[in-house]
Order: sequence, then structure tokens, then C-alpha cells
Amino acid sequence: MFSDSLISELDRGLRAIAGVTQASRPTPVPVQSENSDAPVGDDALTSQERRHVAGLMRVNHVGEVCAQALYQAQKLATKRPELRTAFEHAGKEEEDHLAWTAHRLSELGSRPSLLNPLWYAGAFAIGFVAGKCGDEVSLGFMSETERQVEHHLDSHLDDLPAHDLRSRAIVDQMRLDEIEHGQAARDAGGIELPAPVQRVMRAAAKVMTTTAYYI
Repeated sequence: MFSDSLISELDRGLRAIAGVTQASRPTPVPVQSENSDAPVGDDALTSQERRHVAGLMRVNHVGEVCAQALYQAQKLATKRPELRTAFEHAGKEEEDHLAWTAHRLSELGSRPSLLNPLWYAGAFAIGFVAGKCGDEVSLGFMSETERQVEHHLDSHLDDLPAHDLRSRAIVDQMRLDEIEHGQAARDAGGIELPAPVQRVMRAAAKVMTTTAYYI
């Protein structure tokens, strides 16, 4: 029943907010050239770099909290079993990202965003509205979201310290997964959203990323 599904998804959302999710895949392992003598690892990070990396990973963790909410809401909104399966699959991989970024924050001696309940609630509402606008729109929203996340992660790879191979390995794998999710949404019939909608999405993401970096 719908009510049972809603309770189940809300329980999953609460676990995501609380940071008790578990990854189904191992955390990506950094690859270092055997010929490199440069210092690597967290010991090589200065205090300023550590704070900066923690801010970036907190932003990424918030993005994964939002992804959980979006996919859970879109899964509830669609009536097509194959799309529910698609959203479930994407949500499971995003749950890996959530666990990886939470663990990385812990390694850096930092914490997730204090506003995670707010981010989750807002994303869930947006995802449900997108889902109720029709499957093509819902899939288009998924595709555009993943495209923007991909560009966002590209910027993080440019911004992360070159010697922070652990964070870079996580972000790079997340980026590859987001590309796959976006392509899957387009292949399933997702439409391109109007330019004004894309701009609003970018503006909302900017507010989230700027705030989550600090709070």
C-alpha cells in the first residue's frame, strides 16, 4: 500500500539524515604512482587544506542526502514498476556515496551539515512534485540534476588538493556514477527541461552548496 511505502521511505530518509547508512560497495581506493615521492594522505594536508576538504565533502554529503530524498519521492510518485526499479537502483548507488562521504568527513575530524533535515525535506517535496508532473518530466529532472552534479564534482576535482588522493578517489567514482544515472534517465525517456527551470535548479544548488560548506 502507498502508506506502507511512504513509511518505509521516510524511515530510509531518517537513516540517511542520521548518517547510519551503509555502503554496498567498498570505499574507492586511491591509486598512487610507485615512482611518486610526494607526500600523500591526510598527514600531508595542512590545517587549512583539511578544513577546505571537509567543507567540500560536507557539500557532497548534503548532495547525497538530497539525492536520497529526490529518488525516494520520485519512486513514490510514479506508477510504472520499471521506473520504481530504476529510481531504487540509482538511490542504492547514491546511498553508497552518502556512506563514503560521511566516513570521509569522520576521517577529517569534521561533521555533516547541521541542516540535513531541511535539505532532505526540501528535496523530497521537489522530487514528489517532479514525479507528479509525469514520468518524462521526472526523468528529465533526474537527468538535469545528474548533469549539474557531474559539473559540480568536476569543479571539486579541480579544487581538491592534488595530494588528497583519498578524497579524489571518492569524488571521481561518484562522478562516474552520476554520469551513468543521467544517461539512464535520458535513455528511459527523460526530456530536456526548459532553460528557466535549469537556471532555477542551478540557483537553488548554489544556495545549498554555499551554505553547506560552512554549516
